[in-house]
Amino acid sequence: MKTKTILMEKIKESVASVLPVALIILLLSLTVTPLPNSIFISFLFGTFTMIFGLGLFTLGVDKSMTPMGEHVGATITKSKKLWLVIVVSLFVGTLVTASEPDLTVLAEAIPAIDTTTFIWAVSIGVGVFLVIAVLRIIFAIKLRYLLFISYGIIFLLAAFVSPDFLSVAFDAGGVTTGPLTVPFIMAMGVGIASIASDTSESGDSFGLMALCSAGPIIAILVLGLVYSVDGGTYTPEIITEFANSREFGMQFLHEIPHKLMEVATGLFPVVIFFFVFQAIFNRLPLDKTLKLIVGVIYTYVGIVLFLTGVSIGFFPVGSYIGESLGGSSYKWLLIPIGMLLGYFIVLAEPAVHVLEKQVEEITAGSISPKMLRAGMSVGVSIAVGLAMFRALTGLSILWFVGLGYAIALGLSFIVPEVFTSIAFDSGGVASGAMTSTFLMPLAVGATYAVGGNIMTDAFGLIAMVALLPPITIQILGLIYQIKTKRAERIMEAPIEEGGDIIEMTPPPAEPTSESKTPAEKVCGGGQASEDYSDIIEFTLP
Repeated sequence: MKTKTILMEKIKESVASVLPVALIILLLSLTVTPLPNSIFISFLFGTFTMIFGLGLFTLGVDKSMTPMGEHVGATITKSKKLWLVIVVSLFVGTLVTASEPDLTVLAEAIPAIDTTTFIWAVSIGVGVFLVIAVLRIIFAIKLRYLLFISYGIIFLLAAFVSPDFLSVAFDAGGVTTGPLTVPFIMAMGVGIASIASDTSESGDSFGLMALCSAGPIIAILVLGLVYSVDGGTYTPEIITEFANSREFGMQFLHEIPHKLMEVATGLFPVVIFFFVFQAIFNRLPLDKTLKLIVGVIYTYVGIVLFLTGVSIGFFPVGSYIGESLGGSSYKWLLIPIGMLLGYFIVLAEPAVHVLEKQVEEITAGSISPKMLRAGMSVGVSIAVGLAMFRALTGLSILWFVGLGYAIALGLSFIVPEVFTSIAFDSGGVASGAMTSTFLMPLAVGATYAVGGNIMTDAFGLIAMVALLPPITIQILGLIYQIKTKRAERIMEAPIEEGGDIIEMTPPPAEPTSESKTPAEKVCGGGQASEDYSDIIEFTLP
């Protein structure tokens, strides 16, 4: 299929993802929260830019970031050198996270901690937990046990940290899983699982983002024990307005170079690392290298356009709507409006598209994008509703995350493991650019209008968005498991004469070791599911 045709399909998918949110905002602007002309025009232009940028980005990820991540994962696993697996995983996790634009935004909002210290603490947290996640795949350790230990440590530390710091710490776990982080790390998991697993379990490659989200929370809570953050204040960004089209054009031209540099800082170190890595360990043919470079260009241009559209069009809208409704007599409308926006906004997150495609491919279609999309949309909808409730009432985030993670971790012991891995990964990818740049300003504006504490009441929204999908998707997994077992019992039962014919969906088909994985297509190897029982042959550093 030609690139032009594929791009048109990607843009159609982008329209379906972004348009529902745009229509909701348009309806609000015509009714309860009329927008100033400058903000309204910025919103319309930003919507168009986002649609085209998201289409280019998803095309570029398919052609570059995904095969690059799979190649790195497969290569380090084939080497059977434990030190290489640890060093590369630590380096990749730290490097990719330090370059994530959303992390810089959050770090600059914390007055009590130096921005550089905050960024590197979070980045090292991701790097360390990426090592743990990779070793989990290689040594076939159950994800639920590692999650239980990780969140046990988190809540133990939370008991000793200032309440002014808790929301920020939990948010740190969500901002690290952005559009630059997710494609590469998730694809790396696919490459590792394709070589390390000799059981062909479909869930082996999932769970990396789940653990990578826990690392930053622990790192920032540890910082919270060292730094005093009581009395810290957050200064909302000033919304830029313009008097005419020329001023808007100047604003757009000013934003583009900033985003070009911001994305280049995040993307190019990863690309440079990959090409150096493959030149040393497993050189790719020239034609594949050129295709990867073209894919990187698509990714770069796409994410620049997407982030520019979000920054120009959706950030001021979110802040204005939140402040307008929060300061009005019908401020409680923020809860249902937030839930409606949350239901659709998750579909506009770039990283969500990456997860959907990987889930469909790895599970051979048994977990469809439609099922995953429904679980994530419901989860994010509830999350944003609760976040708006917190913004208006000032309830501590511990009441929500404590009960929420208790439910999520409890479900992990009774649902199929593949659902647990996908569920916790989905929480990370749901809290991306749209959450940080649209929903966060919505909560900040509402909290500011009602006179609340922005540090404790508005922050925490990203954490809520990362929390609810693990619950809703695992509940879907539980329902799926019950239906599958009932269908199996019916199939095994003798069919009585004259009985009704029941149409059933067969149990999910696990990928077989005979099918070629995406990692094999990149590396050019043969059967991916080689015997990995000799893991003890890893050479120690």
